[in-house]
Amino acid sequence: MKTALRAFSATTLAFTLLLSAAAAQAAGIPGEVKKIDEAAAKITLKHGPAKSLGMDEPMTMVYRVKDPALLRQVKVGDKVEFEAEEGASGYTVTKIQKSK
Repeated sequence: MKTALRAFSATTLAFTLLLSAAAAQAAGIPGEVKKIDEAAAKITLKHGPAKSLGMDEPMTMVYRVKDPALLRQVKVGDKVEFEAEEGASGYTVTKIQKSK
């Protein structure tokens, strides 16, 4: 009985840690819109560390956008939260929204 309880506890703990890691990885990156280039489907964002992208330092970067319609949701100066992914052609914003 104790062995089964220990196994259950270990499994529950492992599952909880996996969920926490997934939630942290999916969390948006806070930033500020510095420039929007609709013609090139690019956005310049000033942001803090982006652990999900392997960036440990704050920086300002130009990102491609997955869907150019995302650029119409924000304007220069907006505080935002975004998600991005790294691909063969660089970093691409996959989701962006104004911060609350």
